[in-house]
Amino acid sequence: DEPLLDAVTAISGSGPAYVFYFIEAMVAAGVRMGLTPAQAHQLAVGTFVGSAELARSASDSPAVLRERVCSPGGATIAGVAVLEDAGVRGAVARAVGAAARRAAELASK
Repeated sequence: DEPLLDAVTAISGSGPAYVFYFIEAMVAAGVRMGLTPAQAHQLAVGTFVGSAELARSASDSPAVLRERVCSPGGATIAGVAVLEDAGVRGAVARAVGAAARRAAELASK
């Protein structure tokens, strides 16, 4: 639907940059922890590919899939807690909103 085109652009058009940004950050963190850039890149990209494929094929929501890999008191939930404390979810929403607003501005020119 045309009224949703800016939202589609903000997610599908701009979304790859967000994914690459996150991969870039994961690679940099891995290198800081001693992995080679190639190792960190392979792990980060493989993680995104596998996670995206699971999200595509699973009947469960991304929230349920996330909860399944977050063992109580485990390493993953500790990392997710940092992301939540840092406001990453809100930052993503603001980024998508900014992209949608800019898409609307560009479309009106």
